[in-house]
Amino acid sequence: MRSVFDWNIGTRTLLLGKRTLIMGVLNVTPDSFSDGGKFIDKDHAVEHALQLIQDGADIIDVGGESTRPGAKTADAENPIKPEAVSEQEELNRVIPVILLLKQLEPKALISIDTYKAGVARAAVEAGAEIVNDISGFLWDPKMRKTLAELKCGAILMHMRGRPDEWRNLPPVPDIVTLVKRELSERVDAAMMAGMKREKIVLDPGFGFGKNFQENYPLLKRFEEFHGLRYPLLVGISRKSFVGRALARDGRDAVIAERIYGTLAAETVAILKGAHIIRTHDVRVCADAARIADLAS
Repeated sequence: MRSVFDWNIGTRTLLLGKRTLIMGVLNVTPDSFSDGGKFIDKDHAVEHALQLIQDGADIIDVGGESTRPGAKTADAENPIKPEAVSEQEELNRVIPVILLLKQLEPKALISIDTYKAGVARAAVEAGAEIVNDISGFLWDPKMRKTLAELKCGAILMHMRGRPDEWRNLPPVPDIVTLVKRELSERVDAAMMAGMKREKIVLDPGFGFGKNFQENYPLLKRFEEFHGLRYPLLVGISRKSFVGRALARDGRDAVIAERIYGTLAAETVAILKGAHIIRTHDVRVCADAARIADLAS
């Protein structure tokens, strides 16, 4: 039985734990690993968001910068990297989508997937109620203070290194212990900066700075993350470690062949206590969650 939490996202409170919430992925990018370029057009993106809601998404997670393996990302020392998506470009991609979606569906619950404090603030002002930061509030030194001021919901994800460093990261003997420790340290730092405990959800960051073999223990021992005493989000959808597990004849399963493996992994996560599942395939995940919730 998973713990029940009241997630205070500022404008409202979400009950987490009675049933699994589904977060639908909306990549407004030309280069995301799974669906890059499909929804770069504003109208097409919003049409897809509305379909995700119809399919069962409780939250729409809008992202304007790909953090696929190898991607270049901005940092405090060099916020304007030629290879990285600038803050203005990210704003140009996501803000029109958020505004139009809220216009057409005022009750839509929107999350902004960003590690930039300026984008987070603008997105919340446009109607987003959750900030999903893959860097764990580390890459932009203004993020923690900004989130404390905005009083919105926040998702703190664990990542090792940056996407262009992942290939060269040394292996970790016990990845679960490392992720638990670093999540605890990062959430403590967030509260020291003024963020409130009841506004935070944690994500162990499947695939982000973990090699293929390091992801499987995260799933197998997922229930250990409940010891942190926060709601938990899982993003496994279409990840490369799923493709590796489904390899045939020495070839990893391509993205189009990962849906059933993804669904199995998402179901395992639900049965082990995940509160929110972030997924591309909302309809199938929502159906699976309804059944898994009956057994959890």
